[in-house]
Amino acid sequence: MLTALSVRNIVLIDALDASFEAGLCALTGETGAGKSILLGALGLAAGERADRAQVGNLSDEGRAAATFDISPDHSLHSLLSEAGIAAEPGEALILRRRVTADGRSQGWINDQPASIGLVRQIGDLLVEVHGQHDGRGLLDPKTHRGLLDAFAGNHSERAAVGDAWQQLAAARDRLDSLRATQASANEQEAYLRQSLEDLDALEPVKGEEAGLAEERKFLQNAEQALAELEEARQSLDADGGLSARLNAALRGMEKVRASLGEGEAGTAGAARTALERATSALDRALIEFTEAEEALADAASTFEIEPGRLNEVEERLFGLRAAARKHDVTVDDLPELRSNLADKLEAIEHADDRVREAEKAVAGAEAAYDSAAVRLTKSREKAAGDLARAVMAELPPLKLEKAQFRVAIESGPDRAGANGRDRVAFEVMTNPGTPFGPLDKIASGGELSRFALAIKVSLSSGEDGLTLIFDEVDQGVGGAVAAAVGKRLKRLAETGQTLVVTHSPQVAAMADHHWKIEKAEDGEGRVRTTLRPLSGAERREEIARMLSGENVTDAARAQADELMAG
Repeated sequence: MLTALSVRNIVLIDALDASFEAGLCALTGETGAGKSILLGALGLAAGERADRAQVGNLSDEGRAAATFDISPDHSLHSLLSEAGIAAEPGEALILRRRVTADGRSQGWINDQPASIGLVRQIGDLLVEVHGQHDGRGLLDPKTHRGLLDAFAGNHSERAAVGDAWQQLAAARDRLDSLRATQASANEQEAYLRQSLEDLDALEPVKGEEAGLAEERKFLQNAEQALAELEEARQSLDADGGLSARLNAALRGMEKVRASLGEGEAGTAGAARTALERATSALDRALIEFTEAEEALADAASTFEIEPGRLNEVEERLFGLRAAARKHDVTVDDLPELRSNLADKLEAIEHADDRVREAEKAVAGAEAAYDSAAVRLTKSREKAAGDLARAVMAELPPLKLEKAQFRVAIESGPDRAGANGRDRVAFEVMTNPGTPFGPLDKIASGGELSRFALAIKVSLSSGEDGLTLIFDEVDQGVGGAVAAAVGKRLKRLAETGQTLVVTHSPQVAAMADHHWKIEKAEDGEGRVRTTLRPLSGAERREEIARMLSGENVTDAARAQADELMAG
């Protein structure tokens, strides 16, 4: 519900602040007083297209802000949450726009910057204008299916179609994916088989590359190492060999010690002791030398490699690396690649079975969707007849007795979607013998608003706090027809808020609240528009003016009293 409107420097409005109430709100005033400016300012705040011509001459920019009271469970809360706009349930919602003299525009929601598109989305959920020049609401065929569904109360049928469509879409996606995979796999089958055969022959083992590289390095150095070890062995054997010389020295010392006898006293004893030390040292040296010879022989034996082993190692290592480069993987990944290739080939061999299963799943999902869509279409067709009859009953009192209304439903598989496969359009025929057509193409300005009124009264959905605005709905009618218009506006306002811009005293008299739009010159000779709430005697005087014109008579005042008394 609209609770307040604030306007600054929009065309002829310098500054205007107005509060609004629930129920039927009438806005009256002389022709040219600025009612369209006021509605334009509200439209600007609610996301309508901005125009530089809207900016008044007192500033380089114009501003409009509309405040709404919305319920905590209003559907727009989820939309605001998705957009990252903070809006506490139970608090007022403020839509604000700024337009500059060069045509640039900015929008805010609850004083948080927002795109104009988002402002318009929110505005569409809060305000619906019915008038000759409005392209939203009932004039937008995209809204007709949703309005008919709300009238039909077919939530369960729509939910069933939505679920069936999701399942059908998932089944189709799976089938498409399997077919694409199968087609791609078939193209690669020969390549996969050859690659797998090559890897099977190679039999790669994870971690093998490091061992082969290390062995290759060893083998590359083995020949040089063996030569150096042989040189070392020959050095030990030079000049008869150190072992022979050590043995000769030991034998000589044995002879010397034997010639000294066994005595331990005197000089002979000291010599014998020295000889024993020397002999012991030579024994140790001979033992160490013998061990060195054996170790050197053992070392040399390790470098005595199998002929052609280096070629074998290099051939294996280079083969593994070539395979890795071919498949753009590491050598260690070759075993896993081999397994993956085998899995792909197996999948190719069984792809036909999976595709057939997926095709059966799609066929089943299509049948389920068709069944749900048929039920939804039938619910809409029944509701279309009921709505058409309800609207037709409203037309004669609104001076549209020759007109006809219908809800056209076109169904087809090409329209299938989550909301069914029906196109819904509200169509009218204003004169017998003429074809049916869209509201905005067939009805004139005054007829258009009255058609909208008849449809809204028949729908009577109390749409989630929506503020309805009717502009010139009473154009070209008076007397009983104007009273009929007023009664229907009153009915619409019983469950929400309806604003009507009217020249009809019968309509204004039925309003719960009344404002007068006035245009006057200020002290500097400029013409300005203001909005003034009316009650009591002022309201009576305004309705009398609407009855009699500029010169208000007592008879007009008395008639105004009668109209206000109901």
